[in-house]
Amino acid sequence: MSFKPAPWPRHLRSQEWFGGNGRDQIYHRGWMKNQGFPHDMFDGRPVIGILNTWSELTPCNAHLNVLAEFVKRGIYEAGGFPVEVPVFSASESAFRPTAMMFRNLAAMAVEEQMRGQPMDGCVLLVGCDKTTPSLLMAAASTDLPSIIVTGGPMLNGYFKGERVGSGTHLWKFSEAVKAGEMSQEEFAEAEASMSRSAGSCNTMGTASTMASMAEALGMALSGNAAIPAVDSRRRVMAQMSGRRIVQMVKDDLKPSDVLVKEAFENAIRTNAAIGGSTNAVIHLLAIAGRVGVDLTLEDWDRCGRDVPTIVNLMPSGKYLMEEFFYAGGLPVVIKRLGEAGLLHKDALTVSGQTAWEQVKDVTNHNEDVILPADKALAKSGGVVVLKGNLAPKGAVLKPSAATASLMVHRGRAVVFEDIDDYKAKINDEALDIDETCVMVLKNCGPKGYPGMAEVGNMGLPPKVLRKGITDMVRISDARMSGTAYGTVCLHTSPEAAAGGPLAVVQNGDFIELDVPNRRLHLDISDAELAARLAAWKPLHPQYDSGYAWLHQQHVQGADTGADLDFLKGCRGAPVGKDSH
Repeated sequence: MSFKPAPWPRHLRSQEWFGGNGRDQIYHRGWMKNQGFPHDMFDGRPVIGILNTWSELTPCNAHLNVLAEFVKRGIYEAGGFPVEVPVFSASESAFRPTAMMFRNLAAMAVEEQMRGQPMDGCVLLVGCDKTTPSLLMAAASTDLPSIIVTGGPMLNGYFKGERVGSGTHLWKFSEAVKAGEMSQEEFAEAEASMSRSAGSCNTMGTASTMASMAEALGMALSGNAAIPAVDSRRRVMAQMSGRRIVQMVKDDLKPSDVLVKEAFENAIRTNAAIGGSTNAVIHLLAIAGRVGVDLTLEDWDRCGRDVPTIVNLMPSGKYLMEEFFYAGGLPVVIKRLGEAGLLHKDALTVSGQTAWEQVKDVTNHNEDVILPADKALAKSGGVVVLKGNLAPKGAVLKPSAATASLMVHRGRAVVFEDIDDYKAKINDEALDIDETCVMVLKNCGPKGYPGMAEVGNMGLPPKVLRKGITDMVRISDARMSGTAYGTVCLHTSPEAAAGGPLAVVQNGDFIELDVPNRRLHLDISDAELAARLAAWKPLHPQYDSGYAWLHQQHVQGADTGADLDFLKGCRGAPVGKDSH
């Protein structure tokens, strides 16, 4: 850690709006006073934007307006000036065709709000899957002092005495209905059991994963990730983060000081240890692209390969986020990594301390939730990066949620040209498919869907489910929910809509999956593959206007983070020309 705090006091960017007695300063300051702010609030103290992704259509974040009040308390206590700013909220559960399509739009909108308004630092108030990466991407591109405050997970759900995990049991119960093992009435009753409090998914889905990634990157205070949404300590965390951001502005502690290559490597190893979502791969690649860190898929495989999955949470294990918090949460995991020599201990965090200083004295309160390494769910729990003629630029698989017996598999391809083709065929008893086959889904990537929906964990056909089979090898250019499970190869790049080899897989082709050797192979000759690609014509929807057009024209592949090409890089936060 080599960070040196900036001198204080000094002239802050917000004073370009509020400092002095010229016409323009009076204009900006005077209008703010209609809210009851006294004159001395504009005396040069740090102005902190509370970027709030609250929305009733983002149910995970619907309690963030309450947390914002606690953030304000902390900012006031530390001598700052808090201003709450509603920002684009990409709702995982509501947005169609997929929230992923709007992650980049949210990042662009928030970036411009940060740069164009009188903020010296920001509290990023997030929760739902895409709100965390989109605001981190914006913060990386502006490089204004920023700190993450997460809304926290829901409490455990219970149905008939069984823990019900968000998403995980949705897939499980849905398959049980198709198999005739569960009635629709029971399914509806379980629905109410799944979401019984404020907060994001209670499994180690993408929301909890990205909260963990923010903490592992050093962009949130230690312990932030796991506190349940309704726990009073979540409000304390919000208040303490409000205090901290004021000092960060005084010190000029910026995202670029924290988001270095070592921080990303810490996050990748943490993701392996927690059995985190495959979506983290795309989001961390995108964040790295904004801050100028050279992060690749190969880094994911290299850093995660030897890290055991020790967090016993759904979808990989049996517990939920509430138990993870009681056991000690992410600080215990990071301490374990440090003890195993798998942590860059000197990485700087927004607390001003190093990654190791924050966690070296924490205690594991439940070794059935946070397991010893010799009892790990997976000895090599890192996201696996597969390559071969079917995925020249890579595909990913989550071994902790996969079936061991399918990690080496050769099977006949059953092809679905897009998600509508899948939905039309999957329940047909005449479909030529059995459990040995490989299900292939095309045109669901960043360009093809568009936006790259969470449909890669295709439900199995009913006639297979009735045999008691619950997993098959599935391959697509889509994503899957972090709450999902199965032997699922995702993010296949180049995607079908970009003319990748996935586009020309045919029914009856044989596909080889070899996870130990990181191989995904379409068993046809190079000449046959070249001929098919030469004859290929795109089938995905094409747009000629609006954001869908912008996204489709400029989105990059999953292998580099699926960001828009013109948004990569750090543009800083220079103060623009005055508006009047």
